[in-house]
Amino acid sequence: MIIQRVVLNSRPGKNGNPVAENFRMEEVSLPDNISEGQVRVRTLYLSVDPYMRCKMNEDTGTDYLAPWQLSQVADGGGIGIIEESKHMHLAKGDFVTSFYWPWQTKAILDGNGLEKVDPRLVDGHVSYFLGAVGMPGLTSLIGVQEKGHISAGSNQTMVVSGAAGACGSLAGQIGRLLGCSRVVGICGTHEKCLFLTSELGFDAAVNYKKGNVADQLRESCPAGVDVYFDNVGGDISDTVISQMNQNSHIILCGQISQYNRDVPYPPPLSPAVEAIQKERNITRERFTVLNYKDKFQPGLLQLSQWFREGNLKIKETVINGLENMGVAFQSMMTGGNIGKQIVCISEDSSL
Repeated sequence: MIIQRVVLNSRPGKNGNPVAENFRMEEVSLPDNISEGQVRVRTLYLSVDPYMRCKMNEDTGTDYLAPWQLSQVADGGGIGIIEESKHMHLAKGDFVTSFYWPWQTKAILDGNGLEKVDPRLVDGHVSYFLGAVGMPGLTSLIGVQEKGHISAGSNQTMVVSGAAGACGSLAGQIGRLLGCSRVVGICGTHEKCLFLTSELGFDAAVNYKKGNVADQLRESCPAGVDVYFDNVGGDISDTVISQMNQNSHIILCGQISQYNRDVPYPPPLSPAVEAIQKERNITRERFTVLNYKDKFQPGLLQLSQWFREGNLKIKETVINGLENMGVAFQSMMTGGNIGKQIVCISEDSSL
């Protein structure tokens, strides 16, 4: 059987910007037979995420992410349907997902590495298992729960940077659901600002590409900032931290502004901002969602419940075709998406 796959064609370099041409599509042959414990899957949707930028380097800088190898198939979050199974707990027609799904139209996978999912949890929108009811949702929920120290009724103001992205768009809504009285988003276009306030229920949105960010933030957060969900790092975060209150909290989700630079993670703060952090006793701890696996199951059920009750709005930017994986990745890294960036490989879930 001939299938298509996407491999890493070149590395952008530790300080380079990734481009679509860093990836290439090729045809390979898939064996006709599967072994005991394996399944053959048809890929439905694949995810592109900021953490993958680290996998493009020879050294990812972390112990839990393996680098992609040149001319080898790339992988990441994916969901598909089982076409054939020789695994005792998985059957033909089951929907399965994995954090290490190969970028291929079809694949033969070890069934033990797959998670069976129930489409009813997401009203049939199975791509949501790669976003709001998957890793980005868990990152947002557990990050806010563990590091945000939100207590309902205490009039806390939450600020989210990268607020129209996969995690940011969820984190602000979760902050509100858990008890924040004011939620403010920071993003890079007028369209995104409008999306946050009119569709997701943010109280205000700041466009960092227009006008003075510090002034806009001060206007939007008259009582200062108590919780900061940080998706970007860099200058934007320095501005937010300088307006944070005594004993406030930073949830360190990602630092996308720094990912194309060879700096440690999380990048160190400038001396002036670090002085503010210490003086005001602001917590800023590295957060890795994989350290909270015991909270995954209850977390996914909570996210699913909020979605089905209409309390959690989910937005995706979908690009079609395996050949566009590189295009989708480049777009996501430069803010081209609103909500979760997804690539649709096949919408056909019939057998």
